Amino acid sequence: MDAFYASVEQRDDPSLRGRPVAVGGDPRGRGVVCAASYEARAFGVRSAMPMARALKLCPELDIIPGHYQLYRQASRQVMAKIHEITPLVEQISIDEAFLDVTDLAQSGEEIAHHLQTAILQDLNLPCSFGIASNKLVAKIATDVGKSKARQAGCPPNAIQVVPPGKEQEFLAPLPIEALWGVGPKTAAALSEIGNQTIGDLAQVPEATLIERFGKLGHELALRSRGIDDRPVTLEHAVKSISQETTFVKDVSERKVLVDTLQQLSLHVVRQLQQKHLECSTIKLKLRWSDFSTISRQVTLSLPTDQPEIISEQAKSLFLSAWIAYQPVRLIGVGVSGLSPHQLSLWEVATEKQRRERELRLNTALQDLRERFGDQIILIGGENKED
Repeated sequence: MDAFYASVEQRDDPSLRGRPVAVGGDPRGRGVVCAASYEARAFGVRSAMPMARALKLCPELDIIPGHYQLYRQASRQVMAKIHEITPLVEQISIDEAFLDVTDLAQSGEEIAHHLQTAILQDLNLPCSFGIASNKLVAKIATDVGKSKARQAGCPPNAIQVVPPGKEQEFLAPLPIEALWGVGPKTAAALSEIGNQTIGDLAQVPEATLIERFGKLGHELALRSRGIDDRPVTLEHAVKSISQETTFVKDVSERKVLVDTLQQLSLHVVRQLQQKHLECSTIKLKLRWSDFSTISRQVTLSLPTDQPEIISEQAKSLFLSAWIAYQPVRLIGVGVSGLSPHQLSLWEVATEKQRRERELRLNTALQDLRERFGDQIILIGGENKED
């Protein structure tokens, strides 16, 4: 989707159409931009930018706090449109998905035009498509199509096609940062050995990349040549759960930080238990007042979903990382190494007792029915006066 949150706001509020819009937090505090309309992007406003800075770049910016229930509803409507075309859909975020249309009669480009028109006409939302023989190249094609089609203040509504067999040729002139798995640090390391474009990277022997980057080196060698054999996956297992909060003002009081951490831990535990999962790794995240960020983690000998254990481990990680009175901007806790919850011996015994009680009750009820007839037992709520 194109500037999804901002596009939903402009769709639902006509007064915002044609105006620079940013969805996010209050610029007087620690608010950041979650999404920016293309009118705002023309002024240099970008996602993840502090809202105060966005307002300096664009004084006329309309700041919307965000209506996330509306965004989720719009997302469901968009995905419903997509599922009308194919059930082979891998949704990777609220506003992005992969479609496998290999076995459909129409070409990928025809399907993209059809969907783009339907979503715009029926939902009044703009979107862009990348079409290629695999997920890696299709994703990059979407980004390239958006950048090529973008005009100041207008959604791109792009469709970019990469014909089969042209993947490496398409990728070659792009900067290495456009490749999945290449962040700032990896890009800097690749630049040190003379790689500025994906084409440069494709010329580096795989053995050299593996020696320098380990397992990632093998992936980089494949991706730089446009090779990606991952299928469209209909369901994704949860790999981690986390909760974090950014303070309106930096906090340096230990009690406030520990109390906040414990509340975040309880939120994580609640999600674990709702999903019937346990974790084996607990992670702490801290961001200082200068925006530098650290993380610490501990791996348990046995997986758990118990609030006392997770909360205490998070607290221990915090106390080992925090210097007294050092101001904290953001604090968070997460868990990973997830596995299905296993019943303890006590829980197994309790479950067995419950089933035995149910068996005894059902036997007694059946005995009563046989002796006095079915009407002897009245289901709750069905006993009515004549």
